[in-house]
Amino acid sequence: MKGLRILIAWSLVLVLAAGTALAPLRAQEKTLPYWALLRFEKVNMRVGPSEEYPIAWVYSRKGLPVKVVRIREGWRLVEDHEGTQGWISASQLDLARGGLVTGSVPAEVRAAPEGSAAVKWRAQPGVIAKMKKCRAGWCEVDIAGRKGFVAADRLWGSQDLPGDE
Repeated sequence: MKGLRILIAWSLVLVLAAGTALAPLRAQEKTLPYWALLRFEKVNMRVGPSEEYPIAWVYSRKGLPVKVVRIREGWRLVEDHEGTQGWISASQLDLARGGLVTGSVPAEVRAAPEGSAAVKWRAQPGVIAKMKKCRAGWCEVDIAGRKGFVAADRLWGSQDLPGDE
């Protein structure tokens, strides 16, 4: 009886370990393209899918949204808001959703998802927002703990992509 309990416990440990180890593989099965965020303050973009390739660009903005357009083993070909493409290790990306305020003037952050709602504040171009799925042309955002709604056309990262769930 005691041996059976030990066998069941070890089986459970192995199942949990396998599930944790396979999580990155499941992420590789996402439909392309999809959105991701830079996970760290410093992330290297390379010209090819390996650390053997030279660094083309170094990002220094944690949370910057990127579009994943191709997958190769543990690497992702991403595109940034300026159209620059390169390879980033999958471990450097977060699958959360985010947006970057675009344009040349501040974006109005409103109290509700409609143009007639009160303006709570304005977000400067280049500001990064955490966001939920956008609906009817508006995105619910969280910018440094302040919440509101921004017109989807003012956020790079608001477009629904096939790989987004």
